[in-house]
Amino acid sequence: MKIWIKRSLITLFGVTLLAGGLTACGHRMHSPMSDEKVAEFRVKMIDRAGKELELNEAQKAKLGVLADKLREQRLALMGAGDPRAQAQAIVAGAQFDRAKAQALVEEKTAALRARSPEVIAAMADFFDSLTPTQQQKVRDFMQRRKGWWHRG
Repeated sequence: MKIWIKRSLITLFGVTLLAGGLTACGHRMHSPMSDEKVAEFRVKMIDRAGKELELNEAQKAKLGVLADKLREQRLALMGAGDPRAQAQAIVAGAQFDRAKAQALVEEKTAALRARSPEVIAAMADFFDSLTPTQQQKVRDFMQRRKGWWHRG
């Protein structure tokens, strides 16, 4: 096979691989998950945690309450409007709208403050229901992952 054909095929393969990778990485969900998807994700999360931590039914129920409280807090934090539209409205004028930005921060802070006691109570109830071995597994997982939200 001629060298230019090999180079062309390798280049075409590389470009195809790069485009596919960028497409896969660039895909994001632009709308909130439907209630069915949320319920499905919740069941999978509880099942996976149940297997990893060897949870009993009471512990799974407390984990379910925690998941529900976290979802409620997230929805309250998201608020009624589109976050992107809210941010765009702050910078839409000739100058940064400080009053609107401060109002947005206060709205989010109030939502967080209002729901936090319920989330903390649900998290404490779940964690306190775990055996010492299960609690250590949670600590090990958090240490290994460098916290709950670390990716990579």
